[in-house]
Amino acid sequence: MQFYGFQKLTLLDYPGHTAATVFTGGCNLRCPFCHNALLVTDVQELETYDEDVILTYLKKRQGILDGVAITGGEPLLHKGLRDFIERVRALGMQVKLDTNGFYPKYLKELVGAGLIDYVAVDIKNTKEKYGETVGVPKIDLSPLEETVSYLLTNAVPFEFRTTVVEELHSAADLGKIGQWIAGSERYFLQCFVDSGHTIAPGLTAPSRDKIKEMKAAAEPFVRSVGVRGVEL
Repeated sequence: MQFYGFQKLTLLDYPGHTAATVFTGGCNLRCPFCHNALLVTDVQELETYDEDVILTYLKKRQGILDGVAITGGEPLLHKGLRDFIERVRALGMQVKLDTNGFYPKYLKELVGAGLIDYVAVDIKNTKEKYGETVGVPKIDLSPLEETVSYLLTNAVPFEFRTTVVEELHSAADLGKIGQWIAGSERYFLQCFVDSGHTIAPGLTAPSRDKIKEMKAAAEPFVRSVGVRGVEL
């Protein structure tokens, strides 16, 4: 399959591991704050990377890299993903998958086959505000709810995370999200950063004080709430 971004080394995308990151193109959502918006709206403008080229690089880095982080876009849109992951695993590398949670059947298939070591699922907002937040007003949340329920069985190590935006999130919202994912081991708030390539302009990051309030609102429901992108 084709990828639309390739980072040869990251210490951030797969926490605790040295990894490469690959980016798939296309997404079923249109989040106004998406920092990889070109992967959603203008994928044809981006440089492509064939999986054979990536795998050749990974083979040369066996014993140096721990694994591969697969992100997007939405990776689970691509049925060729399983074959790529199988080839990565054949090199003895671990796989972290980022997903928006709307493809539970494919996720369960990959996890059930022992192909995924860690899953990160974006919880964009409360159920009531989801459509607005992802740019799809009448979105059906049942696939995401299935994914959340599945991960809470601890079938695979995972985290939930929310990119917090001043114009879209309140502390009360984060409390509701915490209730939704109650019992999760790990939940991270990611501070919005304007990459200059967002789908909608004019969005801003919450203040440190507001992020502290958001974190506190989620903490009664989740064992560990972390913050990325800002020092509190």
